[in-house]
Amino acid sequence: MKDVNVWYSDNHALKNISMTFEPNTVTALVGPSGCGKSTFLRLFNRMNDLISSFRLEGMVTIDSQNIYSKEVRLDEIRKKVGMVFQKPNPFPKSIYENVAYGLRVNGTSNKKIIDETVERSLRQATLWDEVKDSLKKSAMILSGGQQQRLCIARALAVEPKLILMDEPASALDPISTAHIEELILELKKEFTIIIVTHNLQQAGRISDSTAFFYLGELIEYNLTKKIFLNPDNERTQNYITGRFS
Repeated sequence: MKDVNVWYSDNHALKNISMTFEPNTVTALVGPSGCGKSTFLRLFNRMNDLISSFRLEGMVTIDSQNIYSKEVRLDEIRKKVGMVFQKPNPFPKSIYENVAYGLRVNGTSNKKIIDETVERSLRQATLWDEVKDSLKKSAMILSGGQQQRLCIARALAVEPKLILMDEPASALDPISTAHIEELILELKKEFTIIIVTHNLQQAGRISDSTAFFYLGELIEYNLTKKIFLNPDNERTQNYITGRFS
């Protein structure tokens, strides 16, 4: 991401952001509500495009490809980028069809390939053993934590390069949250993950790097250990220690 500025009409939502994300790492985005974290996250799958007043300047690249170039097809971008939202949002379909959905939309009809991908994705999301005998049942029978892992499996099925997570555990109980955190640490072996979280302890537990945003500006971006133990900016220090006003 290079020299990125975002406006919604006259509101300058993100200001001169430049960042690089390394493969197979977890990056946490932290900062007070309304500071631009979710806008930033949604630049990578172009979900902000759905807002008519949205305007972008600067460059966003994945594997050296400018994803805002006119030549780029949106469906190709969204295959590369999986998204997991704050609240679990399974489709009102069977557990199997939730995971198979992305494959079918992208033109895969081979049942053997779909079966194998559904099993692989559910295993990657550490859900297979819990649902393997219930694949034809509605996803709505699952608990909140299971539904969120199902949504992660759905994102994994199309084999993305990048997984975006917008507070994926904020609606879950502590045990389900621990499951999601363990899963994130396992998934980074194969994927690059960017996560928005308001839970600083969670950022400390799971991320390799942390970025602190405030009023649309990137205040500090560094290794998580450095941000939490010895930040360069006083505003970062105040936010991390709870003295932020």
